Amino acid sequence: MKRREFVNSTVLATGSLFLLKCKAENAAKAAAEIGGKTGQTLGKIGIQLWSVRNAMEENPIETLKTLAAIGFTDIECTGYNEGKMYNMLPSEFKKVLVDLGLTMQSCHVKTGTENPKQSRTMTNDWEGFCNDNVEVGAKSVVCGYFHEGERKTIDDYKKHAELFNKCGEVAKEYGLTFAHHNHDFEFFELEGQVPYDILLNETDPSVVSFELDHYWTTKAGVSSLDYINKHPGRFPIWHIKDMDDTKEQFFTEVGSGIIDYAAIFNAQKKSGLKYFYVEQDEFKNYEPLESVKVSYDYLKKMMY
Repeated sequence: MKRREFVNSTVLATGSLFLLKCKAENAAKAAAEIGGKTGQTLGKIGIQLWSVRNAMEENPIETLKTLAAIGFTDIECTGYNEGKMYNMLPSEFKKVLVDLGLTMQSCHVKTGTENPKQSRTMTNDWEGFCNDNVEVGAKSVVCGYFHEGERKTIDDYKKHAELFNKCGEVAKEYGLTFAHHNHDFEFFELEGQVPYDILLNETDPSVVSFELDHYWTTKAGVSSLDYINKHPGRFPIWHIKDMDDTKEQFFTEVGSGIIDYAAIFNAQKKSGLKYFYVEQDEFKNYEPLESVKVSYDYLKKMMY
């Protein structure tokens, strides 16, 4: 199925729906086996729009319609650029979301250290970025990624921690929570230290939180639950994606891989969880919009 053909419809084709229904039923059975002790189920489920980035570039409104039809209620933005979200002004983007019954609780932002001329980043007109997100209704703003040139030394991470504290203080004035989203490289020892620990230990918990990506912690060989236990309350946002059971450890739909999300969700109170987002970076078995529906259906029925 071509992406454009899929995006132009707010419902999946009959054949795809049958496939997805079977997938969801199998996922629900697996969920009951690994996490049915308490009988709890999840409520609202969010989607990180990086998962459907190409569709959002081609036709953002129809893509959002499809996500809403699947059942997602909250989106996390990665399409912010110099005052616009997916080429829409904040007021325009908010209207689209309201019309579709969606909210945007969170938005990713660049540090700006690699491109100082770019406006409304963490290092250039941070206040403008915060104001734009408040206009849309966001509650959190998240440093989404360190480029390779930003993470060569421990001193780089110490500087990031200092910047986080400054950005967090300003964000708090706007009623926003500031957080950082991890990948795997933050956990790899550098100069005898773990960069992620620098970020945790050298930032002020009152103004700096963390968006915990459970795929990348698994990829790095560390336990999300260990970090939650050591730093309770510091992980109010999660990224939910799965890892296949291969040497490649490739991304896969939630419920299809090796990550025990039932166990992870049992730690949500200690984590300080406020909202979470389905995310998948790359795809093998489905088109992106089909894929996130498989993940949604699993999580909607998962018991933990």
